[in-house]
Amino acid sequence: MERALTWHDLITAGIAVAVGIAAGLLLRMILRWLGERASRTRWSGDDVIVDAVRTLVPCAAITAGAAVAAAALPLTPRTGRNVSMTLTALLVLAATLTAARVVTRLVKSVAQSRSGVAGSATIFVNITRVVVLAMGFLVVLQTLGVSIAPLLTALGVGGLAVALALQDTLANLFAGVHILAAKTVQPGDYIKLSSGEEGYVVDINWRNTVVRQLSNNLVIIPNAQLAGTNMTNFSRPEQDLSIMVQVGVSYDSDLEQVERVTTEVVENVMKDVDGALPDHEPAVRFHTFGDSRISFTVILGVGEFSDQYRIKHEFIKQLHQRYRAEGIRVPSPVRTVHVQQGELPSLLIPHQRESTMPTKAVPQP
Repeated sequence: MERALTWHDLITAGIAVAVGIAAGLLLRMILRWLGERASRTRWSGDDVIVDAVRTLVPCAAITAGAAVAAAALPLTPRTGRNVSMTLTALLVLAATLTAARVVTRLVKSVAQSRSGVAGSATIFVNITRVVVLAMGFLVVLQTLGVSIAPLLTALGVGGLAVALALQDTLANLFAGVHILAAKTVQPGDYIKLSSGEEGYVVDINWRNTVVRQLSNNLVIIPNAQLAGTNMTNFSRPEQDLSIMVQVGVSYDSDLEQVERVTTEVVENVMKDVDGALPDHEPAVRFHTFGDSRISFTVILGVGEFSDQYRIKHEFIKQLHQRYRAEGIRVPSPVRTVHVQQGELPSLLIPHQRESTMPTKAVPQP
């Protein structure tokens, strides 16, 4: 039997709502304080736990206050049932948002630990977020009394049309998943494409891969194009690199002395320059009798791709200084051109010295 609404009912309901809101605000302040304390610890699990309950617990407190207020009011069975369904749907929605935040954060942490870099592959994060939110949305509809079976049937039928309309987008999505699953490219790797683009992989999302060049510009590459092109990954299987510097000395040089001096310079550079490999074994390899020099290759150890420019810079400076101190000459290119009587001189190569033999004047008839 229904009874009339009284002031006592209104006061009781108001007190219940006010207590629920106050409890929610108080719990939020406490959780914020706990979050600050958790951020100072080394374990990342407490951050995830506090972040999980930061939204859910205050919302649950407010929902509980509203539920108590609804129970105190003389509502009809239908109205009470609708209010209960609405409050349950709101609580499920808050739980879904919390679960999506927590799960995506866990996936992000796993992606970072697997790749070993600060950047994250957001393709997995986005897919996980969409899946969790979709499941929560279906649960909310079911809680509100909406049958989800026809919706699932319609989605299955319309999925084919959506796949045909978004085939380029889906191709990039699956290409990005394949790239990350095969571990051919990870965020933080330095790559170079056959088309010439190169740089550090910043992120791999659901559509494209973001590459940051050394000039700090961003290159956006579709995942399908990245998966179908020839590519060099300078960070795999190891990040350490061996770079080669070409050097040449004159023919009158003592090659034993040249090798000894060059090796000493390499050892000093490997120990003193940041980014070099102190344990790298110096290697000097003579390989060519050139036109005016004996050419050889010096192999240097580099810990990371972008360090090679600084290491080459320091190596060339120190090698030039040592060669001057040791009297080792690095000749400039020289070519001798002989011009015979009645012939035109050939074209000379720029930046090369020449010596010509005098020619006799040919009398005119």
